[in-house]
Amino acid sequence: MRAEALKGHLDGLLLAALEQGPLHGYAVIERLRAGSEGRIDLPTGTVYPALHRLERAGLVRSQWSSGSGRRRRSYELTPGGIAALDTTRSGWEEFSTAVSALLRRRPWPVMT
Repeated sequence: MRAEALKGHLDGLLLAALEQGPLHGYAVIERLRAGSEGRIDLPTGTVYPALHRLERAGLVRSQWSSGSGRRRRSYELTPGGIAALDTTRSGWEEFSTAVSALLRRRPWPVMT
């Protein structure tokens, strides 16, 4: 799935990827890939700028850690990020239900 297809949903996907705990950027990419059975495979050039934007918005925070001889920046949800994820999920449920109803192969209701 191309990044363009995810416009408007990328932030929610990144927040959901971080819900289980802190991850470094590449692990976020891997979690999205694994959780979507390979359908969502985003480039680092899409994910890292979005993580930085979410951090500036106060939805995630980051810290540097050293492990395996490398410094890595790990990201985690803030309380605001948890609230934003809840709001995103509610909005997605409403949106996906409406779109699914419209895209099903069945006749449109007759308007009277």
